Formats: sequence, structure tokens, C-alpha cells
Amino acid sequence: MTSPAASTITMFGADWCRDCIRTKKQLTDLGVEFTYVDLVADPAAADVAKEISGRTNIPVVVYPDSSHHVEPSNDDVEAKLRELSLI
Repeated sequence: MTSPAASTITMFGADWCRDCIRTKKQLTDLGVEFTYVDLVADPAAADVAKEISGRTNIPVVVYPDSSHHVEPSNDDVEAKLRELSLI
């Protein structure tokens, strides 16, 4: 796994993580295109997520402006998507 593409949203998560499931569903329900990096299928990508966030918590959501959220609330994600005019 290389660094996230600058023109898209990248979400690092795992299927056992409730916050990851919630955030993935929110992005899907809002019709926002994103790249999902499954840390179960690609454990090495956890190092990339940690490098971005400085933490081991997930999900890590990286936005096109290179900002990121760690374990964001739905309100945090929605506010950022509106700020970036993605919804």
C-alpha cells in the first residue's frame, strides 16, 4: 500500500471495527466515492495509516486536501465533506 491518492478519499479500516463499519456506511449512503483499505486483507497498510495519523486507532479517513480524521463522528465526516463541496 502506498500513500493515498490526493484526488480521492481513502479510508483505512477493518470489518471488525464498529466505527469503521459506521463510517464506511455513511460514505456509501452519501454517494461519496472513496477507496477502502482493508487492514485485515492488507495488514501492512496499518503502518501507512499510523504514519498518517500518528495513532493506531481506526478508521483513518484521508481527504483530498490531505487532512484526515481518526475515529470521526458522522457529524465530523459530514462537515468535512461539505467543506470540500463533496456533498
